[in-house]
Amino acid sequence: MPSPSDPILVQIGPFVIRWYGLLIVTGALAAAYIATIEARRRNENPEHAWDLLIWCLVAGIIGARLYHVLSSPAGGSRGFYYYFVEHPWATVTVFGVAVPIPTAVMIWEGGIGIFGGIVGGVLALVLYARRHRLNIWRWLDILAPGMLLAQAIGRWGNYFNQELYGPPTDLPWGILIDNVNQRIPPYNDLSLYPLDTTFHPVFLYESLWNLIGFALLMWLGRKYARRLLDGDMASMYLVWYPVGRLLIENLRPDAWTLSGIPTAQIVSIVLIVLGLALAFYRRRNPALATSPYTHPTQKPRQYHRRAPRK
Repeated sequence: MPSPSDPILVQIGPFVIRWYGLLIVTGALAAAYIATIEARRRNENPEHAWDLLIWCLVAGIIGARLYHVLSSPAGGSRGFYYYFVEHPWATVTVFGVAVPIPTAVMIWEGGIGIFGGIVGGVLALVLYARRHRLNIWRWLDILAPGMLLAQAIGRWGNYFNQELYGPPTDLPWGILIDNVNQRIPPYNDLSLYPLDTTFHPVFLYESLWNLIGFALLMWLGRKYARRLLDGDMASMYLVWYPVGRLLIENLRPDAWTLSGIPTAQIVSIVLIVLGLALAFYRRRNPALATSPYTHPTQKPRQYHRRAPRK
């Protein structure tokens, strides 16, 4: 797989659109659209999906960035030491003026942690749902499939930034990392790993896993609609994504580790246990086990776009 020529899609003066940011926004819009479909299927107001988009996108990006900058990846990759010790400040040029800016907030150069994004997004949903008196479990279900689709799309931002790769491989889908600055030791030694060396595209593996999970949740949500309870789809998400991450993390040479174990694998195990425990707990407590399909003959409510404020 050839490497991208430039992580920047369009640049007009100080105005820059990067592939990384474009793909994150595209994924978020796709997730919101899927949420409107799922909301209608559950007789919920789809307008909330678009309102939640801003809440979850902002909180998710903040959480994802915090997870990344506070991490300590192996191999000298960017993490806490880089952002707060080695290179705490950088400069950006705005209309010809050099402006100092903390490197920790330069998200357009890449670097987010999906687990932090999940936490931020869930917190935003909880606050929004409480404010609008929505069923939190049901709305977690509504957002779950789209979340996987958004992650599948967003992972391609790593391709354009030449990051999230694994060890060298001769497989035909190996990716080139010809930007030496994006290589971690020992892969930055061109005498051992020349520019034509190809690496495992870990971002691709995770993207495909998420895409399969999206299709699976959409199918299960329809196939077993009468049997599922509020929160079941969210529990499936908490199992499906971490299982894939648990396996894929073995290919990451830059993994942030705790006592020699990749942190992402530790978090994945915790989320899997949490997902299974929540499903079990709700089914053991009838008061919490509410089905969105209690009244199969009920006609879907009709919702209309709100009139603009004058």
